[in-house]
Amino acid sequence: QVQLVESGGGLVQAGGSLRLSCRASGSIFRINNMGWYRQAPGKQRELVAASTSGCSTNYADSAKGRFNISRDNAKNTVYLEMNSLKAEETAVYYCRAEVTTTWATRVDDWGQGSQVTVSS
Repeated sequence: QVQLVESGGGLVQAGGSLRLSCRASGSIFRINNMGWYRQAPGKQRELVAASTSGCSTNYADSAKGRFNISRDNAKNTVYLEMNSLKAEETAVYYCRAEVTTTWATRVDDWGQGSQVTVSS
């Protein structure tokens, strides 16, 4: 089994910054892709940023230039640095990881979600 635990959400004023963290633990052989998604009230969950095992990254157009995704493979942790936040980016942010387990299976897990509230 694999568990993802997020931290770092909270309340910030528009224009401010936050950093989210997500640590994976459990029967991990290798973490393949990791990413961050968000879901605002009444909207579908959307990709914010993703990082592959080869360390290439992908960002939503709205996040380019302001957000940065990074990984610490030794700690099985992915981070999302968010700058110049906007009120419309208020949402629950979810971490996602695709993992090859020590049982040689592949699992796709989500974190519990972190509320990010940007006040205008």
